[in-house]
Amino acid sequence: MDLLAHNRAMARNNRWSNDRLFAALTKLQPGEFEAPRVSFFPSIAQTLNHLLAVDHLNLDFLEEGPLGASAYDRFQPFRDVAALAAAQAAADQRLLAFCDALTATDLPRRVATDRREDGSIPERIGDLLAHLFIHQTHHRGQAHAMLSGTSVKPPQLDEFFLDYDLAFRRDEVERLGL
Repeated sequence: MDLLAHNRAMARNNRWSNDRLFAALTKLQPGEFEAPRVSFFPSIAQTLNHLLAVDHLNLDFLEEGPLGASAYDRFQPFRDVAALAAAQAAADQRLLAFCDALTATDLPRRVATDRREDGSIPERIGDLLAHLFIHQTHHRGQAHAMLSGTSVKPPQLDEFFLDYDLAFRRDEVERLGL
């Protein structure tokens, strides 16, 4: 597997994992989504809103959009699980489309990242993608752990890449077009 295929697979895994997590979150009892919890961000809602805000920022960088750091500043947190799930799915689809359009010469190409007072820092697309996927996995893991303290059992999120696992997830993968 080359790096293009790897990044495309990671974008698909990201989409699938977020879909599974949000499917579980829609089953929460009233108040559980925003309830105080122990983690880096003090609730599932705040954790997943942060995740989406950073996705918007990184997608703007990757797509060489006009927003820069304001992509993060303009983000309006969602209070409703379904609305946040839809917005995350849209961001995930943008990421998938971006990764699917990449060529081998794109990965080392640098794009500007607006680091406010630190200025515009050119970063390699491949490095930004690695950062985005790690950031997603990190905070999704926190939300997953917080879900353990609710009325909903956390879903399995690590069964995507292997042929063996596909047998258990085929319906989801096909529904998502992955």
